[in-house]
Amino acid sequence: MKESKEALRKRLSPEEFAVTQEAATEQPFSGKYDDFYEEGIYVDIVSGEPLFSSKDKYDAGCGWPSFTKPLAGNAIKEGADWSLGMQRTEVRSQDANSHLGHVFTDGPQDKGGLRYCINSAALRFIPVSQLQAAGYGTFKKLFT
Repeated sequence: MKESKEALRKRLSPEEFAVTQEAATEQPFSGKYDDFYEEGIYVDIVSGEPLFSSKDKYDAGCGWPSFTKPLAGNAIKEGADWSLGMQRTEVRSQDANSHLGHVFTDGPQDKGGLRYCINSAALRFIPVSQLQAAGYGTFKKLFT
């Protein structure tokens, strides 16, 4: 069952709520995962849905965590975003519908050319050493 907005407002920080529920964007170079390179996976801070792997993270120099692809093809959904006077492709988590960020076509060409530019405030990091205990043991194979 999906949490109510009131429950989410109590559980999440004001920034996490604004980003995931109101499609806000954190300030560039301010997020905890921008310059962060431990091995593990990133999950939706709202629902815990597995979204991205550290194996696909890279420094795009844009000020937000960037990934070349999601963990699974159905982990995220895309939609048109015409805000701020430009056309972008918004990415959201599949189940919780959390706003995550945007996907652009200026990523590393040798990795498919996509750059998933994601707000740290939408993510929770699970280190490899905690994957099993946190219920994400199936992803340990990515790191062996």
